Amino acid sequence: MVDEQQQAERHKARQQRLKEKVDARIAAAQEERGLLIVITGDGKGKSTSGFGTVCRAVGHGLKPAVAQFIKGTWACGERTLLEGAGVPFAVMATGFTWETQDRAQDTAAAQAVWQVAKGWLTDPTLDLVLLDELTYMLAYDYLDLDEVLEALVNRPPRQHVVVTGRGCHRALLELADTVSEVKKVKHAFDAGIKAQQGVDW
Repeated sequence: MVDEQQQAERHKARQQRLKEKVDARIAAAQEERGLLIVITGDGKGKSTSGFGTVCRAVGHGLKPAVAQFIKGTWACGERTLLEGAGVPFAVMATGFTWETQDRAQDTAAAQAVWQVAKGWLTDPTLDLVLLDELTYMLAYDYLDLDEVLEALVNRPPRQHVVVTGRGCHRALLELADTVSEVKKVKHAFDAGIKAQQGVDW
């Protein structure tokens, strides 16, 4: 009984010290501005995370917009749901680049979506812009890196941006406020399991 009481007291003391540290960090973090969030890495869940943030924004009454690069020809559960909630989309609609095998067509399609997204990045009425799979557009030189960085730097001060995709350019990583890397431990596709509707897309 004494040991249990001592353990409880030690636990309470540890938690109190932790609370004081957390409270101090919360008190010190008072700046409010738009965040640039990058979700990169080889694992599954980057776009899912980005769309989760869009859903969260909608749930709080904020106004988001979504630019989709690469995956435009597949049915998209997130797009179906969010367009129904009034979220505007710009979609590349050419599908995966290894399917099209047409650099000129892919570049033109990427540029068309980027022009819409670039307009959104000047719109102070938009609270959040998701640039889904943007990293590939920079890696393939479909979009100009400096132009993208300039648009991100000069966006409205309260506007949040989420960028997803593998192999994010280091300049974009350095500019970002928050970077998360999704690591692949294992993936069903590697075991011959096909992509599942409602889970993978």
